[in-house]
Amino acid sequence: MSSLDPREQAGGVAADKSIAPAAAIHPSGHAQRAKLKDILALYGIVALGAAVGGVLRAFASVAALAALGPGFPWGTLFVNVAGSFAIGFYATLTAPGGRLYASTRQRQFVMAGICGGFTTFSVFSLETFRLASAGDLVLAGANIGVSIAAWLGAAWLGHLLASRINRQAGE
Repeated sequence: MSSLDPREQAGGVAADKSIAPAAAIHPSGHAQRAKLKDILALYGIVALGAAVGGVLRAFASVAALAALGPGFPWGTLFVNVAGSFAIGFYATLTAPGGRLYASTRQRQFVMAGICGGFTTFSVFSLETFRLASAGDLVLAGANIGVSIAAWLGAAWLGHLLASRINRQAGE
């Protein structure tokens, strides 16, 4: 058993009785600032990724509208399928034991940032609601069914492809 004061054991502060008890128990201001800086950097990285994903989503939606017309929300379907594939692929490829190393920050940038900004469940919900509100229940139902099946299928295909690439690492 250590002969150090319990406050010293908890805070790792040297045996200086002139230090106030609160300073001995709580992390230093420097440690708190470093932790806050780390958290803010992570949020900044995710926000930057979301900006990239959002711009890509807008581009894809405009391109789909120009190519296929306004009758069905093709742009939203496309970005959600592509984003589902991308996140399934990247998450598997960069997972522990995956073929590609990616730091936690890199994974957050791509998965929470780019994929999160690129995919758009809220727009899907609004477009489906508008179809249903306009009385086009068949298109609304088709949008729901096709979207869910395609998203899950794309995530599964991304996972399978990345798993295959991961297995090739040992060959």
